[in-house]
Amino acid sequence: MRWGPATFAARWRQAVTARGDGTFLVWEGPDGAVTSWTYAEFDALVARVAGGLADRGLVPGHAVHLALTNSPAFVATWLAATQLGAWIVPSDPKATAPELAGHIGRTLPMVGICSVERAAAYRDAAAQAGTAGAGVEIVEVTEDDTALDGLVGGADAVGWAELADPDLRDRAAVMFTSGTTSAPKGVVITQANYAFAGDVMAAAAALTSADRQLVVLPLFHANAQYYSFASAISAGASVALMHTFSASRFLAQAARHDATHASLFAAPMRMILARGATPVEGLALRHCWYAQNVTNDQYETLAGLFGCRPRQLYGMTETIPAVLTNPALDPRPSSMGTVTLGCAVDLRDPADGSRVAPGEEGEVVIGGEPGLTLFDGYLDDPATTAASFRDGWFRSGDLASVDRAGRFCFAGRRSDVLKVAGENVSVVEIESVMAEDPSVLEVAVVGEPDPIRDEVPVAYVVQAPDTAPIDIARLATLCESRLAKAKRPQRVEVVAELPRTSVGKIRKFLLQGELQPTIPLGE
Repeated sequence: MRWGPATFAARWRQAVTARGDGTFLVWEGPDGAVTSWTYAEFDALVARVAGGLADRGLVPGHAVHLALTNSPAFVATWLAATQLGAWIVPSDPKATAPELAGHIGRTLPMVGICSVERAAAYRDAAAQAGTAGAGVEIVEVTEDDTALDGLVGGADAVGWAELADPDLRDRAAVMFTSGTTSAPKGVVITQANYAFAGDVMAAAAALTSADRQLVVLPLFHANAQYYSFASAISAGASVALMHTFSASRFLAQAARHDATHASLFAAPMRMILARGATPVEGLALRHCWYAQNVTNDQYETLAGLFGCRPRQLYGMTETIPAVLTNPALDPRPSSMGTVTLGCAVDLRDPADGSRVAPGEEGEVVIGGEPGLTLFDGYLDDPATTAASFRDGWFRSGDLASVDRAGRFCFAGRRSDVLKVAGENVSVVEIESVMAEDPSVLEVAVVGEPDPIRDEVPVAYVVQAPDTAPIDIARLATLCESRLAKAKRPQRVEVVAELPRTSVGKIRKFLLQGELQPTIPLGE
């Protein structure tokens, strides 16, 4: 693996120099129209966008707020800010006005970029942000625009040779966490962080300049930035960017754009299966990352559809690259993988920080240097930053075990361990058992307060398509045969869908806050 401390700005310039005539970006818009740029062509566009940002007041060390879906405007603004020594704040463009106002108020951007279609909501958010929002120069763009005339304005292109090189530890982004278990935190990402993510993930995926990443996940999330775009830039590869994820069109898009690499989550993969996908001629995928577990049967079906065996990985916005990745030759759907080359991972007792023996459960901790190979800290929150480390290791909050072959197996988050009458109960174990029922597409188990047993498990299940209605009695029998009494859900509710983040992670804290009387599952 190639890595010496480098800035993301330098990685982009290196790619442009080495691969100027090679394709960088292929954009498929909502109407199906396709536009492509070489590295040199897109670099020229980035320079014009940088000129427009500078003309609107953006200076090194300050932020530009992005409330955009996948689009050429997002990519160009991200790279332009990086070259200028500024930083981006990417937000879910469909977030509520109070959520966007919170991001604006916490990061004080000089420029805010939103779509024309959602401009009214964005301006409302800026107004709610008070004085922070009043200082934002708001730019409205059309997200399927490929010329970006409205973004570049009348400013001249910025000549990169005239700019001072950003420092390794200069801030390059603040990304707000998904908020699956708590309120979002602002994760500070540096120039060196992006370069490290790209180099590590390119090596882990054996990415070359001849390869093409298919990006369907939202660009405001770390997955698309770290695992797809940064790695492509590091290797001089190309990217086929879709405006959004479509379960029914994913395989056809991969074939149409000659994609060799892709990255998904378990939820989108299950959506592909739910749409009744069939093999597509001309598919050239040879690699696909995915996060979070799928069942063995789902995995085998997906491997047949993709033409390659997907490789599960594990990472967080804070860890920068995926610190665990399944090996290419023997990926296991039940494993998060082994330690990625260039990373440091261990398991520690959550209570005292001591190392755990192989086969025992412990908290996943990640080693590295903040600002270089780990995130730089939480935005304006030194107390939370300090509390997230112990003895120099970042505490993920996730539990796992590791076998003697070095394979890590997910066992839930610390918050996923319930205390039922004094016994530790893993909701992941319960979910795995219930997911074996053929009528269950997915399941989420949360804890509900109980006056006698402290808390008890409650399950929310989604029915699989084209199956018989979920049989509550059969689920009860399955749980009784596989789980100790304390682990059996006391109730189950069949729901149409589970509350999710923009990339499909289940927001369990919303379920815990909205528990209603549900269907008895049996004692």
